[in-house]
Amino acid sequence: MTTQPRPVYVIGGGPGGLAAAAALRARGVRAVVVEKSDEVGASWRRHYDRLHLHTTRRLSALPGLAMPRRFGRWVSRDDVVRYLEKYAEFHELEVVTGVEVTHIESNGSDGSDGSDGSDGNGGWTLHATGGRVLTAAAVVVATGFNHTPRLPDWPGRDTYTGQLSHAADYRNPTPYAGLDVLVVGVGNTGAEIAVDLAEGGAARVRLAVRTAPHIVRRSTAGWPAQRTGILVRRLPVRLVDRLGALVARVSVPDLSAYGLPRPGTGLYSRVEEGAIPVQDVGLIDAVRAGRVEPVAAVEAFDGAEVVLADGSRITPDAVVAATGYRRALEGLLGGLDGVLDERGRPRTLGAHNPAHAPGLYFTGFSNPISGMFREMARDAEKIAKAVARHVRTPA
Repeated sequence: MTTQPRPVYVIGGGPGGLAAAAALRARGVRAVVVEKSDEVGASWRRHYDRLHLHTTRRLSALPGLAMPRRFGRWVSRDDVVRYLEKYAEFHELEVVTGVEVTHIESNGSDGSDGSDGSDGNGGWTLHATGGRVLTAAAVVVATGFNHTPRLPDWPGRDTYTGQLSHAADYRNPTPYAGLDVLVVGVGNTGAEIAVDLAEGGAARVRLAVRTAPHIVRRSTAGWPAQRTGILVRRLPVRLVDRLGALVARVSVPDLSAYGLPRPGTGLYSRVEEGAIPVQDVGLIDAVRAGRVEPVAAVEAFDGAEVVLADGSRITPDAVVAATGYRRALEGLLGGLDGVLDERGRPRTLGAHNPAHAPGLYFTGFSNPISGMFREMARDAEKIAKAVARHVRTPA
């Protein structure tokens, strides 16, 4: 494939990492995927059972391989895993499993000598488990948007006598049959878990809401919300906010009487702040039927009680915290100043890389309304094009 002396290392064997490796291979660049788990698609294997992509099959394929029609329009978790396995096999990707990259560092070229740090005058060194030291022409970090579960440090959390778990540990409603359950967080994960519990036999399901979300229909008259997200992504924020408000009034009922009012800020303004709208997969009907009860946000725990922001106290049997994830990149990138922002997120994505860290790329660290899989596929092509300029390939 190539005469380059050092490969490009891709850290992470999820969809973003596999897509980047396949795009690099298609350009004749040797890419080695390093995955800390024993199989590709590890994060998808851990998701809850009922999960389906909220984006369509056609708009979720990675470069070079379509998703099979038999997967249906909204692809299930298990079929996503099957697709990722087939993807690695189809593209004959070089995947090393069971090895975790713990730290990466530049080999010295900061670009001040006119080099890009990946042409033999710099590059990168990766330190991995087992004492491995790997030398790379460039590095693509694809460790994932949902990397490390984030559980707020609520007062009294450690002495709470009920069941407390993160949504990362939730699989299905079976263990919660007959229980009073509080789900904390009304993002897509929290909303879907609440519906799953209500449909799966929980005696009571409450949903703690700090900020009312924008709710959109996954599809309206056959038109998927994802396509709208693609069309409006480059439009002015205020215009999209106004359009979103009009669409919501027509397609989404007002749930204020049930404790879930319409948001006070615009849909796209919230997206710009990092809050993705909730795609309805049963939440609206469950709230209107009383099967899911919105309540105030969690403020603290007190023995067996949960203290809510409105001062009320409830005593659920179990609490499932759908409170998000951290990127957890600080340890991996420690010593590389300015690469991460104040929230621990990469400052650059796709084909762009930090000026003082040439040859370092990131993919899969955003959750755009146009679809995460679609954007990872696009990023993969852009990254491969940028990397191919700087590594030695056959004439």
